[in-house]
Amino acid sequence: MDVVLAELVERGRGLVTRSVAEQVVPEWILQRARTNGELVRVLPEVFAAAHLLDEQGGRACTSPLSRIGPDLGRRAVAAWLRERGAFSHLTALDVWGLRAQLPGDLLHVSAPVASGLRNWPGVRVHRRRHFTLVPPSVLVRQGLPVTTVERALVDSWPMLSPGEQRTPMIRAVNDRLTTPGRLQTALDQTARVAGRSTLRTLLARLADGCRSPLEIWGHERVFTGPGMPTFQRQVRIRLGRRNVYLDLYAEPERVNIELDGATTHGDPRQREIDLRRDAQLAALGILVVRFAHRRLVREPETVRREAVAIRATRRPR
Repeated sequence: MDVVLAELVERGRGLVTRSVAEQVVPEWILQRARTNGELVRVLPEVFAAAHLLDEQGGRACTSPLSRIGPDLGRRAVAAWLRERGAFSHLTALDVWGLRAQLPGDLLHVSAPVASGLRNWPGVRVHRRRHFTLVPPSVLVRQGLPVTTVERALVDSWPMLSPGEQRTPMIRAVNDRLTTPGRLQTALDQTARVAGRSTLRTLLARLADGCRSPLEIWGHERVFTGPGMPTFQRQVRIRLGRRNVYLDLYAEPERVNIELDGATTHGDPRQREIDLRRDAQLAALGILVVRFAHRRLVREPETVRREAVAIRATRRPR
């Protein structure tokens, strides 16, 4: 490869655009690099070093863009967009750190109708009316233009399998990237969303304070309903220099019910952390009662009765 062109590709960390290359080398130099198999066009006007392409064509994909890693692929798309669009949908979830895309996955961008962008092998362009490319609609994250986390989550909801849908939503709220209220606003502003009623139910549970699939299960099938007193969810308590959040807290009786997920079962380190926290809460007069995933799922009525009985024993006489 021409020395000057090779330096441009190195500076671009494996990428170069036609507009940048033709500022310093003749067009025939770029063309020769393509003919010699040193550069591959992955998008209009965007070229990648050929040695960076997966020779196996991961997951039987034939698009050159789909044969480079996700990070390089996103940078290539950003160079192609030239401020005419932003990453959205499942690709935006990846940029926000909520769900990783795999090599060969379709990259999603949103753009105004008048942008002139069209689908390209490996890229899906979602053209939208009234879509603007400035804050608050589009932000910059990891150096890339991306739709807001709320928009990305709502747009991605119909694209995910039922078993995957809740995880990015719950994680975004737990990581304080958004709130149930902001997600509800984004949903209300979206005309058509497949599975809207299911999403509304999830957002209602998140607004109630549920912060895991197990807590949602407990809310719907165990800790609400006739005879079950009201609990506060995700109550913040100061322990030394840190804050902890109580799953279900009955303040009058000072009882905290913790729901232990299946992944924590048998983890000695997590068990030690939990016991230390429980002891600190006990010093404040708060009784901690833990119910394991297995019991919640298999014995919901027994757990209900135990929770009611424990609260009753703690009531002032």
